[in-house]
Amino acid sequence: MKQPSTVFGKRLKSARQRLGIPQDRLGWAIGLDEHTASARMSRYETGIHEPPYSLAQKLAEALGLQVAYFYADDDELAELILRWGTLGQIERTRLMSLLHTEFGDCDD
Repeated sequence: MKQPSTVFGKRLKSARQRLGIPQDRLGWAIGLDEHTASARMSRYETGIHEPPYSLAQKLAEALGLQVAYFYADDDELAELILRWGTLGQIERTRLMSLLHTEFGDCDD
């Protein structure tokens, strides 16, 4: 089986496998035709094609992720994006407050 050759493909395959969702079912969940869903998902995962951003948004929603996760070229940043998506508003506010306290504002 071919390994993903793009960051997008790597992240998509990882997220799909983590949830145990077959390619065809994920494709159906985002509205792809049942006859081509598996092949299209395979092409996205292997990097042969990259879906348009609007489709990436549907994939993120179906997988319960932030769309930015697919485009993060740094593994640690990708992990932060994954964890951010699991936080509630109170935890997000606390984390942002901590970041501002420790590192200041970004526009300095």
